[in-house]
Amino acid sequence: MSMTLQTTYTLAAMVATFVISSWKSRSPEISMVITAVVGALVAGFGFPVRLLVEGTLTYIDLALQFITASLFMNFYAEIGATNALVRNLVARFYDNKWLMLFLLAFVMLIPGAITGAGSVSILVVGGLVATVLEFMGFPPARRAAFVFIMAILSAAAPPINLWAMLMAAGANMPYVGFNTILLLPVLAVAIFSVFYFGRGTKPKPKAEVLAGLPSAARGMTWWRLALPFALLLLLILLSQYAAHSIPVIGLPLTFLLCAVLVMLLDPERRGLKRWYDVTIQTMESVFPLVATLVSVGVLVSMMALTGVRGLIAINFVTLPIVWIYVTALLFCPIAQGSLSYGSAAILGVPIIFRFNSVGINVTVVTAALALMFPLGDCVPPSRIVARLSIEKVGFKGSYMEFIRAIAVPWCVLAIVALTMLIFPRVFVPLTM
Repeated sequence: MSMTLQTTYTLAAMVATFVISSWKSRSPEISMVITAVVGALVAGFGFPVRLLVEGTLTYIDLALQFITASLFMNFYAEIGATNALVRNLVARFYDNKWLMLFLLAFVMLIPGAITGAGSVSILVVGGLVATVLEFMGFPPARRAAFVFIMAILSAAAPPINLWAMLMAAGANMPYVGFNTILLLPVLAVAIFSVFYFGRGTKPKPKAEVLAGLPSAARGMTWWRLALPFALLLLLILLSQYAAHSIPVIGLPLTFLLCAVLVMLLDPERRGLKRWYDVTIQTMESVFPLVATLVSVGVLVSMMALTGVRGLIAINFVTLPIVWIYVTALLFCPIAQGSLSYGSAAILGVPIIFRFNSVGINVTVVTAALALMFPLGDCVPPSRIVARLSIEKVGFKGSYMEFIRAIAVPWCVLAIVALTMLIFPRVFVPLTM
């Protein structure tokens, strides 16, 4: 009993520290590290330097995947491929409003699906997509909402869903069987969102749109646009279906090989100095997310050391599942808004243990939670994706106007995720 009481005091101290740190520093990453240190001190472990350092490396594999994927996408954008892609889509399909909107949604989904971060979709193609949407008659709030919804859907889409990866790592389960069960809900909500946002809009003439878009790079052909993604798809498929016939290269090396191919396909033959500059810019842009993964690793490591992680897990395991159904759509977004990707490791893993204890398919549960956590990317204090969407589109209205604009698709995604959580057996065939 005394040990449980001590752990409870430690948990209370960590919660108070995180709240105060978030209020003062307004940085979830710094707050998580401070919380980890305070937890170790309150629990009587002093300042465990070795364990703190080990914690920074807990999710190094995910950080490498994010860095290399972002490098690939930024190299692709550097040679003018994204500009050419959007311009070609407008030139060929702009006259068909709905087809054009679906293609814009698809373009938004690709970068986040490959990197696991919706912010990358916004940074790489968000501005171009917003420009096209403006010419298609979208008001500012609806443009920002379209970019935001597609960004969070891209982060939730396979092959890389960082929330699912973090939960799988924390629950000691393989990251296998998530492609279909994540892809179908994402596509369903994306299709609904396109029809919802596109209603009642009146596009401007195509010539005016083309005049407002960046010019295509000289020599940028369709095969230059398609080959890097063809190589990426080929390597991913080979790793899944010919795993015993080829060397294991892993996703980080896969993305690096695709980035090298982009360099070779560059029609302007940029020098190594320029690629070095792009690499540095990429590292600067991805640093916040890498910092999040590092700080999450430190916090999770200290929670395990002090027994707080076990205390949370035990409480969730003994919690009636009906309460998880009732509160999931409240606590998952709030945790994401406060802890960013740490929400998956700290809140998601105990929920997985609870469902596993009653024999429910944990892959479906993990996928459902991985669709809930992105909903918190518009919840204070962090709201990173929402802020980026508003800034990239240049939306000048109130934040509540933005929330009203995203409310319906947000609720549809929430309902889909909750349905998967309540009726997991229905979705088990999608994990095969």
